[in-house]
Amino acid sequence: MAISLPSRELFIDGEWKAPLLNKRIPIINPSTQQIIGDIPAATNEDVDLAVAAAKSALSRNKGADWSSASGSVRARYLRAIAAKITEKKTELGKLEALDCGKPLDEALWDLDDVAGCFDYYADLAEKLDEKQKTPVSVPMDTFRSYVLKEPIGVVGLITPWNYPLLMATWKVAPALAAGCTAILKPSELASVTCLELAEICREVGLPRGVLNILTGLGPEAGAPLASHPDVDKIAFTGSSATGSKIMTAAAQLIKPVSLELGGKSPIVVFEDVDLDKAAEWTLFGCFWTNGQICSATSRLIVHESIATEFLNRLVKWAKNIKISDPFVEGCRLGPVVSEGQYEKILKFISNAKSEGATILTGGSRPEHLKKGFFIEPTIITDVTTSMQIWREEVFGPVLCVKTFSTEEEAIDLANDTIYGLGSAVISNDLERCDRLTKAFKAGITWINCSQPCFTQAPWGGNKRSGFGRELGEWGLDNYLSVKQVTQYISDEAWGWYQNPT
Repeated sequence: MAISLPSRELFIDGEWKAPLLNKRIPIINPSTQQIIGDIPAATNEDVDLAVAAAKSALSRNKGADWSSASGSVRARYLRAIAAKITEKKTELGKLEALDCGKPLDEALWDLDDVAGCFDYYADLAEKLDEKQKTPVSVPMDTFRSYVLKEPIGVVGLITPWNYPLLMATWKVAPALAAGCTAILKPSELASVTCLELAEICREVGLPRGVLNILTGLGPEAGAPLASHPDVDKIAFTGSSATGSKIMTAAAQLIKPVSLELGGKSPIVVFEDVDLDKAAEWTLFGCFWTNGQICSATSRLIVHESIATEFLNRLVKWAKNIKISDPFVEGCRLGPVVSEGQYEKILKFISNAKSEGATILTGGSRPEHLKKGFFIEPTIITDVTTSMQIWREEVFGPVLCVKTFSTEEEAIDLANDTIYGLGSAVISNDLERCDRLTKAFKAGITWINCSQPCFTQAPWGGNKRSGFGRELGEWGLDNYLSVKQVTQYISDEAWGWYQNPT
């Protein structure tokens, strides 16, 4: 399918600007391994320009143009962006499938969520006006106290490649709703639709400098953004290793960060389930988005009494998944994003086998696909808790399996991880589900499903999966500073010191 890939520059201060060092990064189609275009590669000098533009936009006209404008003003721009996303949905979906390899149906679904997210935060921006000067009850009637919520300032937003435009929107929409100005740095592995967001901002007339978009490598663009003294906050989604580096950089300036990092999430399946329903949710929880999900429930913990039959069903379901070019109708598993990820995932599978695990199904390139970074849906059994495949995030279509006999054992296995993002339990006993929900050490729990995500509900993890919450009202709070205002309202003097007169 011939798709025209736009050629873009960096988006700084409302204009397209070539990188000062004129560096470019090739775009590789993960389905064909062919170079199909390139993106600009920002460096430290470009970061300085973008931050200066955002800082100027924040204070322009004493903030009246954006940061201190009515939330209803910002809401109009957010709704206009949402409308443009919907208008360009088909085009953007094709670009995303081409760029990162996700099935076209998934990419189009993501774009519905992108538009919905901008609309949702437009609503919250308007409601923010109503919440200003929320009174605080104090115990002295000589004082009146209230709270103001103000934009935190210039924010750096660093986002991943698995949901290129959606993960960017999770940060951009609430940041702009709050009145912040922003610099978005998407992953160099999938930046095409984020650059198209810049064009949409131009089309709707977003005030210049409010949103700046820099593509480039992490060390050359992301690192100087994270450590920039004029950036007031960093919000990051990505690996735990990079998140640790960002925390270190931010700590030097006592700069707040919010981090959504890796995961190795459990899905616990009890013996009282419908096996086919449970099998589909188990596969969806691990193989959706080509297995490249931070919240993937990639550790299956299944009751020993149904393990053999359940695994047989899983294999049948897994072999029935359509693996193809993302543009082929009915595709449900495309390529992983890059050669580096492809080799890394195959190495995980090889290590599991060498450590004594069994590759029950999958584990290699599909026979009918000779090119592209395709990996079969893989299920690995005979796993011990000391194995790399049990302990480390794979970020690919790989499910590892252990059995349990008691509820307590299932809980212990589920919590046997340094991560704490997602968790799932499948059982017809809702009291049991409630017990496990409370016992899981994770920021998200799914009952009788895995991976559904709604703009209105909080998203984030515990432990080494990060801290802070995105989406919902919690997502807006990420970009707001709370100011206490207290007024003395008595006509009487305070009277603490003796009046010298």
